Amino acid sequence: MSNEEQGPIHTLAEYNELLAKLEEVRTQLVRDARDELAASPNSEIIAEWIASASDLLTQAGALGNGDADGGLARLIGLGPDIAGTVGEAPPPSLLPNYDNAVRRERVRAVGDLYYIYQHERAGVFRAILRLQKLFRSGEVRLSDGPGAMALYQFDRKRVLRYTAGDRFAAYRKVFGYTDASVPPGSQPNAAFHGLLSNFCEHVSRYFGDKRVSEVLRPDGSRETFGSMAVVRRAGLDLRHNLKQVSYGHIAVLRSEVMILLREAFEILGASDIISLFGADNGWDVLEEIQKRYLGEASNASQRSRLATSGRNILSWLAEDHLLTNVRIDFEAFLEAIIDDCDDWRTSAESVGLAIIDKHKQSNVVPLRKGA
Repeated sequence: MSNEEQGPIHTLAEYNELLAKLEEVRTQLVRDARDELAASPNSEIIAEWIASASDLLTQAGALGNGDADGGLARLIGLGPDIAGTVGEAPPPSLLPNYDNAVRRERVRAVGDLYYIYQHERAGVFRAILRLQKLFRSGEVRLSDGPGAMALYQFDRKRVLRYTAGDRFAAYRKVFGYTDASVPPGSQPNAAFHGLLSNFCEHVSRYFGDKRVSEVLRPDGSRETFGSMAVVRRAGLDLRHNLKQVSYGHIAVLRSEVMILLREAFEILGASDIISLFGADNGWDVLEEIQKRYLGEASNASQRSRLATSGRNILSWLAEDHLLTNVRIDFEAFLEAIIDDCDDWRTSAESVGLAIIDKHKQSNVVPLRKGA
């Protein structure tokens, strides 16, 4: 059945008659496939097909009967063509699904901003600023190498629109992190961290339940223990939250600061700077600067994993994978981020971020100020 094959449905009676026939088809399909369904839980495929057909019927009903008012005058008894029964009323017309109204580009921009934030917390920009100070004072043996030249040129980035203050205000607005003041007219997104933690916890638990069910039911004769609905609700709550905070200058700020972040790390990985610190790569240089000059204990490894896994999870939510009702498809889509969810939870615990575990009715680790 397609929109081309199914023309407009003119009355409520026609609509109800077609829905009844559709339910008869569902009943017949289930009965005919009884033996197959007992051996393999594929009833979601039938349900998905029926739901799609039902949506097509509703769309056909929304096309109306050609009346400018959608048949309202006929229903209430105005004009020459008056409805004699309720069945002659116009078919129902539903509103667009809220969960479909998400712009993937904005949600992906939030994922990139999360990536930037975690690298900022890892100390990349602080290390560059301290290295610049050491370079100007001559306290380190840098002169005219590629790293020294890049440090000199990095000063020009001060003319960029989004300074550190702007970045921290954006982190507070979008994630509720840092203690910076948010832009006038906005509020800190205090719910974000709990929603992200909750989603990762449910994804991990879903696949944990799936593994248990595979052990107890090795023949796969029945569906897994995991609840699609719980994971879907947790993901949609997080996606809705991201939608609300993704308006404004987040997309352009993300684009500008991603370039700045890349250039900063290229400085840390420059050959003369690596040689200066006796390091193997840019991450080693970062840790040496933190230890020698900033007096900080490095958590670059954990923050790097938080950045990568968090960005992957938020980018995945930008798509419509959560909206599928077929378990096989749902699990295949969800498989893409199971490792990221586990990585995020483990890395968050190691840096002292709160991890929600509803089964223990407590947080594993208290959330530190500034996140």
